[in-house]
Amino acid sequence: MKLILASTILAMTATAALADGHATTIRMGTEGAYPPYNFINDAGNVDGFEIELGNELCARAELTCEWVTNEWDSIIPNLTSGNYDTIMAGMSITDERDEVIDFTQNYFPPADSAYVGLSEDADIMGVIAAQTNTIQAGYVAEQGATLLEYATYDETIAAVRNGEADAVFADRDALVPTVEESAGELVFVGEGVPLGGGVGMGLRESDTELKETFDAIISEMKEDGTLNALIVKWFGEGAATYE
Repeated sequence: MKLILASTILAMTATAALADGHATTIRMGTEGAYPPYNFINDAGNVDGFEIELGNELCARAELTCEWVTNEWDSIIPNLTSGNYDTIMAGMSITDERDEVIDFTQNYFPPADSAYVGLSEDADIMGVIAAQTNTIQAGYVAEQGATLLEYATYDETIAAVRNGEADAVFADRDALVPTVEESAGELVFVGEGVPLGGGVGMGLRESDTELKETFDAIISEMKEDGTLNALIVKWFGEGAATYE
């Protein structure tokens, strides 16, 4: 009870400080295991597209931001309980998630999910690996394939490599560097599948002013071209960008 109360007070204090125009620290939650969106680099620090974007959002908002890593499976509960103030973790905007938390507008446009296997004729209606609690896992289950859920993206790739799964289903933009680095071992299977409403920042529903602050800066970065430049930097020239 004391821990819950302390978390609630911390969240209220952060929002109040923002409203008063005072410098405050915003804790940014990420997974640190979904490159190039977010990952831990060789120096042991969080890195990736969302880290660079989040730092720029904080700089423009004149906020002090600290990064917190959290396992994907509990990333939303730990936001709502006050362990951090935002989620930037390659999280697609969905109606189901929007019932629990709030989202900014997307900072990565809606893009395809895709299957990857050891050969182009891999059975995408067979055994499919996907990260747990993702829109990809939900889609696989709806299609009637046998779903194997894993806690991390790396585990889904390992499942294909070791023969536990016929293919992995994930964000195409995350799969591209994995396929390229596999030197032909892994290949895309079939056509891409459009899912979700793009990737956005998750926040508690009560943090309306913080949402408005980040929404305005995301709009600014779309308009001045800096968001597209970051997307191309981390995902390559073929990535989806804003017109």
